[in-house]
Parts: sequence; C-alpha cells; structure tokens
Amino acid sequence: PSQDMIYKTVQFDFKLAQNRGGKMADVEETIKRIQTHKGVLGVVVVNSSGAAIKSTLDAEQTAKYSGLLTQLTGKARSIIRELDATNDLTFVRIRSKKHEIMIAPDKDYILIVIQDPNNEQ
Repeated sequence: PSQDMIYKTVQFDFKLAQNRGGKMADVEETIKRIQTHKGVLGVVVVNSSGAAIKSTLDAEQTAKYSGLLTQLTGKARSIIRELDATNDLTFVRIRSKKHEIMIAPDKDYILIVIQDPNNEQ
C-alpha cells in the first residue's frame, strides 16, 4: 500500500514536471514531495548523458545508482522498442529484498527513487 502510494506520487509528480517544461524548480519541488514519504531512501535525477544533476544520496551512491540505472533504462527502452517500434518505455519498477527502485525515464531526464519496501507507514 505505501509503496503504491509512492509509485503513484512519483508518476504524477514527474508527469507534472514534464508538462511544465521540466524546469529545475519543478524538479526540486518533485524531489521534496517524494522525500516526504516514509521509506524513501533517496532520489536521483540524471540527465540524458547519464550524469546526475540532483541527488539526495552521497556522491558514491549517486554515481553507482545513476551509472547502473541509466544503463538499465537504456536497455529496457531498447527492448520495448524492439518488441514494438511504436512503443516507448514510461516506467520501470524493480523490487529486491532490501530496496524498491522506481525509474521514470523522459526524453531529457531520468528520475530514480530508492525506497525501503519494508518500511510501512
């Protein structure tokens, strides 16, 4: 339940920022709103070349998450397009024993949210 609420918030906030032109002020507001949810461990915004432009994680974790998840997002997008050339990737959600990672890719940015799925509200 709490994971679904964060998931929906991430989707809604990211779409809102996209519709407003993806201005940095909107991105900052989105990050702040997402961070208010219990269980959120970090938020990273990555540009189209894979460089983190905003993060709530330390430098080492930011580099690790942004590098690996940019690659994963690119591969997932390629798979979706190979299956159907008219389709595109809109969201990736990965859950492990320790974390849940939500990735909202866009043309210019990738929003990454890391949360503890065992931290219930």
